[in-house]
Amino acid sequence: MLATFCVRLALGLMASLFLLSPKRLHPRFFRTHCLTALGLLAVATFAAWPDAVLWQRTALATATVLAFLAAFSWTLDPAPGGWVLVVLTAVAAAIALWKPDDSRSATLFAADLTSAAFLGASLTAMLIGHSYLISPGMALTPLMRLLAGMFVTIVLRTIVCGAAFWCWTAEVGSVTLNEEAILWLPVRWLAGVIAPLGFGWMAYAAARIRSTQSATGILYVVVVCGFLGELMSLLLTRQTGWPL
Repeated sequence: MLATFCVRLALGLMASLFLLSPKRLHPRFFRTHCLTALGLLAVATFAAWPDAVLWQRTALATATVLAFLAAFSWTLDPAPGGWVLVVLTAVAAAIALWKPDDSRSATLFAADLTSAAFLGASLTAMLIGHSYLISPGMALTPLMRLLAGMFVTIVLRTIVCGAAFWCWTAEVGSVTLNEEAILWLPVRWLAGVIAPLGFGWMAYAAARIRSTQSATGILYVVVVCGFLGELMSLLLTRQTGWPL
């Protein structure tokens, strides 16, 4: 579970960079993102290594090396091959998440990708907010793009989890309050979907009036709620077999 969460977050961080432009942000922001992804992928590789098959180990190790090369590339200006390395790192991380032997491979992979997108967009938006503390005159475009991307990813995540919930209820036939999953589902959806939507809108409203410090503080709450919701979703997936 730890490895899956770390790979999802690393994939989301790398993918979220494509909503940004080096012309508006210092290359160190991209370097820091790549270094963060490198740390997450290293933890995932270490955690998953004993139980992973050969191709999964290869994908994780490859993603880790590529993240290192991407971080090194973004220490230079312009970054030689920086965007190519970001793409390759994201692709390798996505391959590591694929579960070909599971009968629900497509659903689980869709859950992995939407979870990665939401986690990456929300955390990157919060980190972008910090950039305004040292560059208060910076344009709002990067933050607004990340907030828009975050709302889109929450909607996509809701669709995937809602479809999985529908399939799960159809599969089990009937459930009662004695089912542990039923007791945790409201908490998972409240923390992982409803709260990020509500606080995300508050962050957007604060950003519109250029209260970037307030928006950043609210985005901290979005990130915490998102992390809790996604970790709880992983627990429910392990219990039910569906990405609820």
